[in-house]
Formats: sequence, structure tokens, C-alpha cells
Amino acid sequence: MPESAPVLRWAVAGLGTAGCMMLPAILRHPHARLTAAADADAGAVASFARDFQAETYSSVEALCASPRVDAIYIATPTQYHTEHVLLALEHGKHVVIEKPMALSLGDADRMIRAAEAHGRQLVVGHSHSFEPPIRKIREIAQSGALGRVRMLHNWCFTDWLYRPRNTEELDTRLGGGVTFRQGSHQFDILRFIGGGLLRSVRAMTGRGDAQRPTEDAHVVYMEFEDGTPASAVYSGADHFHTTELAFGIGEQGQRVDPTAYGRARQTLQRVGSRDAELGLKRAVRYGGNRAPRPAGPAPHPSFFGLTLVSCEKGDIRQSAHSVYVSGEDERREVPLSTGDTGRDAVVRELYDAVVKARVPAHGGRWGKANNDARCGPTAALHGLIDDATSIPLALWFRPTEDLHGYTTVPGQTCRQYGVPVTLYGDRLSLFRRNDRYWTLGEELRGQQDPTHFACSGISALR
Repeated sequence: MPESAPVLRWAVAGLGTAGCMMLPAILRHPHARLTAAADADAGAVASFARDFQAETYSSVEALCASPRVDAIYIATPTQYHTEHVLLALEHGKHVVIEKPMALSLGDADRMIRAAEAHGRQLVVGHSHSFEPPIRKIREIAQSGALGRVRMLHNWCFTDWLYRPRNTEELDTRLGGGVTFRQGSHQFDILRFIGGGLLRSVRAMTGRGDAQRPTEDAHVVYMEFEDGTPASAVYSGADHFHTTELAFGIGEQGQRVDPTAYGRARQTLQRVGSRDAELGLKRAVRYGGNRAPRPAGPAPHPSFFGLTLVSCEKGDIRQSAHSVYVSGEDERREVPLSTGDTGRDAVVRELYDAVVKARVPAHGGRWGKANNDARCGPTAALHGLIDDATSIPLALWFRPTEDLHGYTTVPGQTCRQYGVPVTLYGDRLSLFRRNDRYWTLGEELRGQQDPTHFACSGISALR
């Protein structure tokens, strides 16, 4: 790229963990300049101003009004994503929005429409399909060298629930829990490798600790539109960790101490109080004593659990420094570089969209399809279906207030769990509570048995 290439001036809204981790990628891009940041934490913005001699603001609205900013990475709490993205777009800024994109599909649609109306680029990231191992697995799988993809899996067991958490991270209504926060990575990985379009999704989620009142586990079964199955399994309970199956390598490519069993739970028990936990969380903000520090390349590529792709003529999985391809006659290794990270790819994708007019792979519609809608246990699944297909779908739920699980099939009459339902429309949701059927937050009056109730355009339930 010539030295005269346009420079994109970046700002970061939200100087928590995600914001801190994006800074090195912005600084590394040869035609990106870090010019501003916003955060309500006065200490964080003071540290940022000292380190970068950049503009700082106490509100995102003031940041968006700066004439010295072209693009904003928005890493504020999920419940503010829609407001902040719309502000940025209305002020003519390009946007990278941290996952999960929004709390509802309706809010995701508002972002997409605003980006189009204002002629600005919208990229959703960072998510793990940006990472070199996943990009390489996709390249191999889609090359056809191993034949058709037969099935895909991502299994991830971590200590997510017991790391220091802010209030919203433990409140599903505000985008908390592993299905919102980590499921979005898994669905992103599987859709990126498998081709994106799904025809059905079934899931179960669980809450294992009443003191941490949000989802700590899920099992998801998906089918792509060509019938290829995929599974996503996640547990954040801090028991078994998939780093044991991942060569002792963690999510950021770091070596994990195998003797540190249960450290996250033990740390919470040691600090003892909710206020002390919030203090630990504040310490990871920019300038805090536990904040991520800009550093050189990690010793290994990023490792988000175990991703395994089976094709007609072989299987593909990640190793410590490469991707293993287990074919019919031999196993070979395809090397990976640690010099390029997923966050580098995020910055590059937005730059290329703005300067080179390349359509971003992780644009608003892609993010919406990974997005977790607000219906709690089935949150992300509505997003996956929404972008997957335009054929009629019938969705039905187990007739309990807990909404433990559901299934989707194209326009069939369904009697699973004893609930006969035929619903038609692009994206339909139905559940039963107190002996009545509900959809999109409204009672279907007089429909004690809505076997042939017809409606359209419903995308999520309240």
C-alpha cells in the first residue's frame, strides 16, 4: 500500500477490557491513527490522554461530535450499543461495534438502516471468526480439497461465570450470560466456516449457580440449509477447561497454568463481597493495575475452545502452531503466523470497506444473524434464523414458563411436547404461559389452541 494511502482516524468508546485489547491493533495498522477516546471513568480517560496525547471525552455523544474522528470502535456495555451506534452514524462516523451487536433484532435492524441511510460502514467485531486459525480452517474446508463439509463443532469450557463481572454481565436482560457473550463467538465461528445460512436451530441452556443469576451453559444443535449439522457447547462453570484439549493454550494465545485449578472461583471466594468483585473489575479498565497491556505477538494463535470440522475426505482442527488436516492417507500441518491477530483483521476489514469499497464480511447483517435477541434462553438462536432463510418457519416451545428448549422446522404441523401448532411467516415465535399462547409479547386472545393461527413478520418474543 503506498504511503499516500488515506489515513483513518480512530476513537474508542469504552475503555474496559475490550477497548484496551483493540488498541494495539489500531496502533499497528499503517494507515490508522488513534485520536480520541470516551469513557465515564475519569481515571481511565486521564490515563489514556497521558499515554496517547489524544482527545478524551466523558460521553460518547461528545466524542461523536469531534471533527478529528473518522471511525469509532464502540465497546460500551451492550445495553447502550444501539444508542451509541446510532449517535456515531448520525455524526457521519464509521463504526465497529463489539459483540453482541444488540439486545434485539429490532435494534440491530435500526443500526443497519442507519448505516445505509448515512452511507457509513458498520462492522461487528471482534469475534473469533476473525482469528487466523478459524480463517485458515474455513479456507481449507471451502476449497473442496477434502470434499463436502459433513459436520462442524465448537466446544468451549472456561471459568467465564466466575471471572470478576459487572452487574450487566450477570443479567441476561442486559446481554449477560454465556449465551449472549460467548455463544456469539461460537455461532460466528460455525457460520463462518459452514457458509452462514441455517435452516433450523435447537438449544438448551442452564443456570448452575443462584448467586450468579444468568446462563452459565448451553448446548446448541444447528442445521445449515444444505442439511449439514453443527453443534456449539459452552460451560463457564470453572470446572473442566478445554485448554486441556487445546495444548494448554488460552483464548488470547497465551500459555495457561495447568496447576491453577478453580482459580477464578477461589478468587471470588477470597475477596468475599460484591463490592470487592466490582473493584477487581474496575482494575482491568484502562490505566488499572490489571488492565491488558499492549504487548508483542502472543506465543500461539488464539484458541477459542475446540473447533473440529469433518469433511468427506478428512477432518480439520487447530494445533498449537498450525491447523491439522487429517486426510485419508496422512495428517499434515498447515502453519499459522502469530504476527497477525483477529483484532488486526477487524481494523483491516473496516479500513478496506471505507477506503477500498470492499463489502465487509462481518457487516451489520452478519452481526445481526449472530445476534442474541432478548428472549433469554433462546436469545442468539432467533438471530441465527433471522438471516438464514426466507422460507416459512414454524417454531414451537416446550409448554413451560421456563422455555427450556425449542425446535424449528420449515412450515410443518408440530406436536412435540404435546403442543400442536402450525404457524406461517418469515420468523415466528410461540410459547405458552399460564395456559395461554403468547407471541411478540401479546396474548393470542381466544386462541387456546392456535393450531392454525397465521401471522407474519414476527422475529422475537418479549
